[in-house]
Amino acid sequence: MRPSIRLGRIFGVEIGLHYSWFIVAALIMLSLSGHFRTVNPQWSSGLTWSLAAISALFFFASIVVHELSHAAVANARGMPVKSITLFALGGVANVEAESADAKSEFWMAIVGPISSAVIGLFFLGIARAAGWQPASGTPPAPLWAGLVWLGYINVSLALFNMIPGYPLDGGRVLRSIIWTINGDRTQATKLASTIGQIIAAVFVVSGLFQFFYRGGGGGLWLAFIGWFLADAAAASRASVEVAATLGHVRVVDLMSQDCPTVDGNVNLRTFAEDYLLRSGRRCFVAVRNGRELGLITIKELKGIPRERWPFTTVADVVYPVDKLQTISPDTSIVEALETMAREDLNQLTVISNGRIVGTISRGDIAQLVQTQEELKAA
Repeated sequence: MRPSIRLGRIFGVEIGLHYSWFIVAALIMLSLSGHFRTVNPQWSSGLTWSLAAISALFFFASIVVHELSHAAVANARGMPVKSITLFALGGVANVEAESADAKSEFWMAIVGPISSAVIGLFFLGIARAAGWQPASGTPPAPLWAGLVWLGYINVSLALFNMIPGYPLDGGRVLRSIIWTINGDRTQATKLASTIGQIIAAVFVVSGLFQFFYRGGGGGLWLAFIGWFLADAAAASRASVEVAATLGHVRVVDLMSQDCPTVDGNVNLRTFAEDYLLRSGRRCFVAVRNGRELGLITIKELKGIPRERWPFTTVADVVYPVDKLQTISPDTSIVEALETMAREDLNQLTVISNGRIVGTISRGDIAQLVQTQEELKAA
């Protein structure tokens, strides 16, 4: 998942927010204000809302620490983490590559829940040291009420993440154990994903039952979490199946090798009328004096007002070769697909000996997968 809003970097890892984060942030603040009002009805509205906002910010900071712990282990084991994105159901560390072995998978997964548990116990410890007595139930002051909530919610987060439903951390721990036993990552992922889908179905049924027969919004949240887990588990299973199917295919086997060229001195109106519209192609290699300048696509064309087309050349708007996301012909299709997903691209430029020799797109890969599926069904 790519961040919609970038906040900055921590230890070289980009931290960002997905738009869905704002929805859950508002819901958490609303829920917390009600919770703190119940804890002490004498507190003013300003105090409860301020405490809710501060507690919510600390909670999301705790999630960032949780994900940074994943990132630290991943980086230490040769799996760079490019970014961490906070979204509706927590956070996700965008790891650039899958675990190379079951041991790496285990430690990368287990460190997150451990971090959340430590954070939760830390907050509870501070509240206890300040005079809060668990048996009394009610914290002595607003600050400690926030600490107690942060303690319990982080411990709950640790326990929730240890549910053996892939792709939760507990599901990844389960996958690493199965992987260790059978030595097959693909089969381990399929089994862990199946268990994850079963657990997700239990969440959905339980949540709907609770909503319709007991009332309250908690059941809907549980059903929503179950739906999300089921979708993520199915996507993970599909991903490993595609990887297994395409494992032997290389970029050179699938890439489009016919890269038409266009003179960089041609103006954009001529390019649109004589190249794009007549050929139906959307991507061309711009050249000038025998030298490749880069790629020109309909995207660059649309970025220029139509009235400027006759006075703007292809060379003026070309996407330079040195800025292209490139890949070599010998790269596996699986790696190419991972690169497209990581960089949020629809196609990659194939470079060999410093020259553009073709392109590979998501559509090309999808067509190959569809063909293989049709042959299986025949």
